[in-house]
Amino acid sequence: MNKKILIVAAIMLAIGVIAGLWMAGQTSGEFPFISGQDSQVKNANQPERTVLFYRSAMNPTVTSKVPAKDAMGMNYVPVYADSDMDENSAPAGQVKIDPVAVQNIGVRTAIAEEKTLSHIIRAMGRVDFDEERMVRLHPRTEGWIQKLMVDKTGQRVKKGSDLLTIYSPQLVSSQQEYLLALNNLRALEESPFVDIQQGAENLVKSSRERLELLNVPEHHIRELEKTQSIKEGLHIHTPADGIVMKIGAREGQFVTPATELYMIADLSQVWVYAEIYEYELSWVQIGDTARIQLSGIPGRQFEGRLDYIYPYAESKTRTIKARLVFDNPEQLLKPGMFAEVTIYAGQKIESVVIPDAAIVRSGTRAQVFVVREAGKFEPRTVKLGIVSEGQVQVLEGLNAGEEIVTSAQFLIDSESKLREATAKMLEPPKEDQIKSSGSKHD
Repeated sequence: MNKKILIVAAIMLAIGVIAGLWMAGQTSGEFPFISGQDSQVKNANQPERTVLFYRSAMNPTVTSKVPAKDAMGMNYVPVYADSDMDENSAPAGQVKIDPVAVQNIGVRTAIAEEKTLSHIIRAMGRVDFDEERMVRLHPRTEGWIQKLMVDKTGQRVKKGSDLLTIYSPQLVSSQQEYLLALNNLRALEESPFVDIQQGAENLVKSSRERLELLNVPEHHIRELEKTQSIKEGLHIHTPADGIVMKIGAREGQFVTPATELYMIADLSQVWVYAEIYEYELSWVQIGDTARIQLSGIPGRQFEGRLDYIYPYAESKTRTIKARLVFDNPEQLLKPGMFAEVTIYAGQKIESVVIPDAAIVRSGTRAQVFVVREAGKFEPRTVKLGIVSEGQVQVLEGLNAGEEIVTSAQFLIDSESKLREATAKMLEPPKEDQIKSSGSKHD
């Protein structure tokens, strides 16, 4: 019985020794069953690595040219030339991430493009009269209103239609002078004296001009010449088509040249005033296309143009007023209505454009991450221009056609900053630093 136990124990001991040797071979990458010659061949195939310097495992800033131990008795870690070759040649902060990790963190990219950048400005506007199409009618002389043919505000009038009849002593006397001048010219037409005949003609001419300056219509003057009959009340006609917005006198009222008889507005074209913010001012220019929508006219859009930008800003709102011009043939646009204004800015810039989401902003600095190759990202500081509809103009630092990261760049940025900081800490000491350190120890 004891003999059997001894045999089993010997067998188990042999198995344990063999298993231990096999495990040791797995850990070292070699098997003890391989001959010494084969082992030497394998070691000969591996290139010898050059040690640049040695670094403390506890404090990476402490380095040594020769193997050494730190205060705790731990060996310095060797830093090889081939391990730092790529890092030394790469830009500071460059990140290399496994492609699987890139996919897992959701990295998306886009191509920097050179294209035309435009801008859409939206604002609130107010419809108003076209000041160039407004008429304020005043009498040329003192007198009394005899009759009003147009006596209601909002009434539509045509050019040349009668507005009112006015009696003025000056108009009566001017008609008398004109008739006397005409009769005098007829009496002196056969005069042998040229100077006298010329004087009579000049008198007729000056008398007629006085009537014209007093705003007497041409057909009244012709009728006066024909009938030789003086009219006490003369008609005043509207000088343009439009809507009567104001009536300043009534029948029997005494009026002077300072009295505004009518205010007439032509609404076939209207102005719309819009407020533009200061940061959008660089986009707009005269002639830009504009559209408006009004809640009172649902389903309709009206197209116009930017006509003028006022040379001052509103102190309270910090906005700049712009004037837009719109045709209004149906006269649906009424002064005082509010409108939603859309201005299609005319300034277009041919430049490198990238998505705004690709920008990593840190204080006054802006940077993007450029894809150098699969899984390798390089931080690049860029100078930005104008921003429009989620697109940003790059003035410096990036070329068209380069691929940039548009999502998960904050994770890459954190890794990049960590790599950059670590690289600065792990830089080998320069010769002058070593010498100065040695002189201090001396």
